[in-house]
Order: sequence, then structure tokens, then C-alpha cells
Amino acid sequence: MARIAGVDLPKNKRGFIALTYIYGIGRTRALEVLQRAQVDPMKKVMEWTDEEIARIRSVIQDYKVEGQLRSEVQMNIKRLIDIGCYRGLRHKMGLPVRGQRTRTNARTRKGKRKTVAGKKKAVKK
Repeated sequence: MARIAGVDLPKNKRGFIALTYIYGIGRTRALEVLQRAQVDPMKKVMEWTDEEIARIRSVIQDYKVEGQLRSEVQMNIKRLIDIGCYRGLRHKMGLPVRGQRTRTNARTRKGKRKTVAGKKKAVKK
């Protein structure tokens, strides 16, 4: 099992798929990393040699990944909240930030539904 950027990569997956387990690396960047490291992207992780793993590690060091990237994203969100801009307020309230509708949907950001009791009907005399 290869350990890169503090993440254990699954050994039975192809290289370019396994690299996507690292936060900040998608398929395109994974292919780019493997190309720069001169490793066949279709090769499975268990077939990588120690030399190939070292080359991949050195290429990945050029990118912000895992903890460094997560902290940068959190700092950006904190900055938006501190300056009190619209996006910052949406983050603070836990609502969608990018203009999505909230009348229906938006459950991922808003959380589980909170039921509000219905209005009682007036009694006729």
C-alpha cells in the first residue's frame, strides 16, 4: 500500500483513480502528476516501484493538497464571514452560497427538515 501526502492509496485500483483519494487531486490533475512522474496511469498501485512512488511524491509536493489546501479553504471562508459580505453571511447561516433556490431542496446545506406545527382552524359557533 502506497502512502502519499498522508493518505493510504488503495492498492488494487489504477494509479490515476487511486490518486483522487488525495484531497485536492481530481482525475485531470492525477493524470498530469503521473505524466510528469513518468508513470503509466493504467498501472495499478500495487505494481508501482519504490522509485516511481518517490517520483510521484516529489511531483505532488508542487501542489497544495490535503491539510494545506483544507486550511486555505477554511481561511477563505473565514475571511468572507469576517468582512460580512453576502457569501460570508450565507456560509454563516448554513445556506447555499451560489444562488441555488431554498424554497424546496437545499437539504444538504440546511440539514434535516424541522417540522412546524400547522395552524389550528377556527371553531364555528
